[in-house]
Amino acid sequence: MAIDTSLSHVFPLGSRLNERGHLEVGGCSALELAREFGTPAYVVDDEDLRARARAFRDAATQSGHPDLAVVFASKAFPCTAVLRLFAHEGLWCDVASAGELHLALRAGFPAERIVVHGNAKSTQELEMALAARVGFLVIDNFDEIERLAGLLAGAGAGAGGRAGGPPQAVLVRATPDVRGRTHEKISTGQADSKFGFAMDDIPLAVERIERIEGLRMMGVHAHIGSQLLELEPFQRAVEELSTLGRFPVWDLGGGLGVAYTAEQRPPEIEEYVHALVAAARERGLGEQRLLIEPGRALSANGCVTLYEVQSVKRNVSTWVAVDGGMSDNLRPMLYGARYEAHIVDRPFGSTPCVLTGKHCESGDVIVADARLDEPRAGDVVAVPATGAYGYAMANNYNGALRAPVIFCAGGDARAVVRREGLDELTARDVA
Repeated sequence: MAIDTSLSHVFPLGSRLNERGHLEVGGCSALELAREFGTPAYVVDDEDLRARARAFRDAATQSGHPDLAVVFASKAFPCTAVLRLFAHEGLWCDVASAGELHLALRAGFPAERIVVHGNAKSTQELEMALAARVGFLVIDNFDEIERLAGLLAGAGAGAGGRAGGPPQAVLVRATPDVRGRTHEKISTGQADSKFGFAMDDIPLAVERIERIEGLRMMGVHAHIGSQLLELEPFQRAVEELSTLGRFPVWDLGGGLGVAYTAEQRPPEIEEYVHALVAAARERGLGEQRLLIEPGRALSANGCVTLYEVQSVKRNVSTWVAVDGGMSDNLRPMLYGARYEAHIVDRPFGSTPCVLTGKHCESGDVIVADARLDEPRAGDVVAVPATGAYGYAMANNYNGALRAPVIFCAGGDARAVVRREGLDELTARDVA
């Protein structure tokens, strides 16, 4: 069988094979990175992240739309260094908890460039958003409207410290009953969703919000799902939202998919942005402020996870077990996400393998259909496109220590998040 010896486009931009045929990311040898920082490790080419941020900004400018903000969905990679990088690149940030808001502020995002989401915000989270004076607070349900009314009515300066300040700009989240082709667990735009108001309820929600002193009704938000590889659902969502009336702000959400394996070819960033802008113009939204919220499209392909092979077992299948797994990448187990895998100093192989993690679950499989070059214990394996929801969902199952994040650029590498230590597993114990 012929083996493709070209490096897959799922790797970070600029990744290459050096003169020895070994993988380099950000100018750094993956083999040397594993030796220096250990495994598992998230290895990020920070120039890749910058390039994608600039591609979104450039596409926004070239679209001709007068006011289009690119908002990083921080849930994809809530690492301070990643957030700081996108803040420096002039992006906005969306958050969905007090923790994410804290991270965004600490990373340097101005509060006025933060959008706060969430379908079950606590009173404390609402107070924190009000106190920070965030750019937009996205209201998800009628209970939240009443909670905000109570906070703003009688608490004075205690209501997030907003007494005498400008009203809080808010959006309402609509569920447009538009579904794209993606896994059901990351589809959010269908009519029966945990997120947002039904379309028929939007007028009443707007009416209630407009009666609350301290809130300023600005527009509508919608998000129809993640890892969408077609543009038509996004355009259809704009069409549905436009029936709600005219508001100064339209947050069109995110969801643009990325390539996790070589055969996947998602729309280009420019295609996606221009398609949304064109759809908005067609529906009479050509002058309003638009927000888009890419997450994985900004960060997924900028990262690879490095592992060390611990054992190779040949039963019916060839089982290649590494020193990580569902503790550093839960996506394959949650919803069958697919990845590639490559031995970093022998990246092109033909041996069918199951790349499995070390955890006590049969479902702890990272790549079910890997093709590796005669794997053996001690090999270093790279799994690309792990910069979205790997670090975010990292956990301590089986007492695993969470992996470090290593930034690489121009041949230099530095840890921006250190590896967790054993003592930290008991750091929150009170008895």
